[in-house]
Amino acid sequence: MQNIQNQSYTKTRTKTFDLVITAFLAALIFVATLINIKLPFGQGGLIHLGTSMLFMSAILFGPKKGALAGAIGMGLFDILGGWAIWAPTTIVARALQGFIVGKIAWSKGHRGDNVGLNILAAVVSMPVMMAVYYIGQGIMFGNWIQPLASIPGDMIQNVVGLLIAIPVCIVLKKTPYFQRKF
Repeated sequence: MQNIQNQSYTKTRTKTFDLVITAFLAALIFVATLINIKLPFGQGGLIHLGTSMLFMSAILFGPKKGALAGAIGMGLFDILGGWAIWAPTTIVARALQGFIVGKIAWSKGHRGDNVGLNILAAVVSMPVMMAVYYIGQGIMFGNWIQPLASIPGDMIQNVVGLLIAIPVCIVLKKTPYFQRKF
C-alpha cells in the first residue's frame, strides 16, 4: 500500500513540476517577446527575443513544453499587447514550431544535447511557422500577395532566434540541472 501511495505522490509531484516549468517557460517567452523592434515593412511584424526563448524551451525541455510555452507565451503577448487579431495564428504557428523543434532535438535518444540536431530542428521549424503566418494573413487580409511582404521579417526573426538560442543552450546543457538523468 505504501508503494502505491509513493507512486501516486511521485506522479502528482512530477505533473505539478511539469506544469510549473511550462508556466515559467511561457512567462519567459512572453517577457522576451516584449523586447522587440517593429519592422518597417510587412504586416506589422516584429523582431523579438521570444523566438530565441521558444527555441531554448523546446531544445531544453522537449516538444510538449516547447509547444505549450510558445503558444501560451506569444499568444498572450498578442492578446495583451494590442495584437489580438494575430493571436489565433500565433498560437497555432508557435505551438507547431515549439513541437517540431522539441521533437527533432529530442529524437534518436537525444534530449536537446546534439548541437547539429538542435540547429536542424530550428531550421526545419522555420518554414512551418512562416507558412502558418502566411495562411493566417491571407485569410485576414483576403489576398495571398500581401502576406509575402512579411516573409523577410519572419526569416530575420527566426535566424536571430537561432543565433541566440544555440549558444545559450550549449552553455545551459553544461549546468548541473541539465547534466542529471531524469
